[in-house]
Amino acid sequence: MRKHILFLSCAVLAIPALSAVAEEPTTEPEIKTLLEDAQKHFRPLPAVPAARSERVELGRRLFFEPRVSADGKVSCAHCHQPALYGADGLAKSKGVFGRANARNAPTVFNAALQFKQHWRGDRESLEDQAQQSLLGPASFGNPDYAAAMAKLAAIAGYRDLFAKAFPGENNPITVENWANAIGAFERSLLTPSKFDAFLTGNANALAAAERTGLRKFMDVGCVECHSGAGVGGETFEKFGVIEDYWKETGGAEPDKGRFDVTKQDADLYVFKVSSLRNVAKTAPYFHDGSVASLPRAVQIMGKAQLGTDLADQDVDAIVAFLGSLTGPVPANFSAPALPEAQGQ
Repeated sequence: MRKHILFLSCAVLAIPALSAVAEEPTTEPEIKTLLEDAQKHFRPLPAVPAARSERVELGRRLFFEPRVSADGKVSCAHCHQPALYGADGLAKSKGVFGRANARNAPTVFNAALQFKQHWRGDRESLEDQAQQSLLGPASFGNPDYAAAMAKLAAIAGYRDLFAKAFPGENNPITVENWANAIGAFERSLLTPSKFDAFLTGNANALAAAERTGLRKFMDVGCVECHSGAGVGGETFEKFGVIEDYWKETGGAEPDKGRFDVTKQDADLYVFKVSSLRNVAKTAPYFHDGSVASLPRAVQIMGKAQLGTDLADQDVDAIVAFLGSLTGPVPANFSAPALPEAQGQ
């Protein structure tokens, strides 16, 4: 049977039964072998561009701009905060007029690496997500795109910023350019960590406990779903293979996942495998934010996905490795000065 994943807010772990526990890699040959094995499954993050373009800087301002929302209070940063590693710390995010979203907000960091956006994959790209958020009832809440763009056009300072970011266009303040600018900014939000240093050849970048966790992570099969530069974010998988997931998580009611998008029986309780990057910083976990701690989430998924009661030492090892995926908050992920409206 194919191994499946564990769904966390920004992490989904696949942990088969541990019939044998890997020894801690301590000698130089063991560490070298660990590195070689890791390089077969993972890739370092792409380099962060040194220079910031006019389009990226416009996107940064738009990301933190609340005046485009229906109540004038909600921006992208409302659910993706610098102090909370690009998430918001809530089980389910709240948008315009305090309306609750259906699911937990994943971190925006490294989101560009994922093959689709949202838990159900109902957004094709960062740009698609940015554009559709303008009309989301629990996001920006605008009645139509024209209303949203009229609010932007009324802020005089944006005229020059859009013209610089999209030169040669007669009317650059469009919903497509809104989406393209925010997408460009979000693509700059990469968070390289010590794990990337390890993958690029620094065998001593990981502590002993993190190396032990990495070995377990690979040997027990987590890499079937969590591989590549994002350590996940590349496939859809079912949540709850052995038993109904909500019985373990304590979620209030089941979420049918991708089924509600495709209406295909095969997609019942299927969600996007999310990236494990920065997972130690983005609690609470699962699509519904129903679990507060990462160790508990790993234990739950061992049982719900695989019928395995994971030993505490195995959970601790995997959690230690996941901690090595935490990178610093990007330097440009902070609120900039926003343009003033006409007459201010």
